[in-house]
Amino acid sequence: MKVAYIFSTTLAHRILSTMIIPQMEEGRHGVDVAGMFFFADNSFMLVKGNAVAERLKKLMDKNPMLLMACDQCAYEREIDKKLVDGARIGCFPDLYAALGPAKVDQVITL
Repeated sequence: MKVAYIFSTTLAHRILSTMIIPQMEEGRHGVDVAGMFFFADNSFMLVKGNAVAERLKKLMDKNPMLLMACDQCAYEREIDKKLVDGARIGCFPDLYAALGPAKVDQVITL
């Protein structure tokens, strides 16, 4: 099964850093992650130097997946040029276009 995550809540950092990432690092997450989309302050999790960003970058290098920050969120926070290499910024049409070929089975919003 292929999934995509949308991180929009204030608990997203905790869920991602203590549950999802460790499971992915250990190869026991149970699904293929096609992509992750970050809203509001969650966009900071994609900034170079952030521990979560660096872990996600390693996972992306090992198993290609989309890492995307909301464009308006990134511009408002002035982080659009500070994301880890390979992470993108975009809006829903960009997300749909990027994930379309992956044939995602489920989208999970956290």
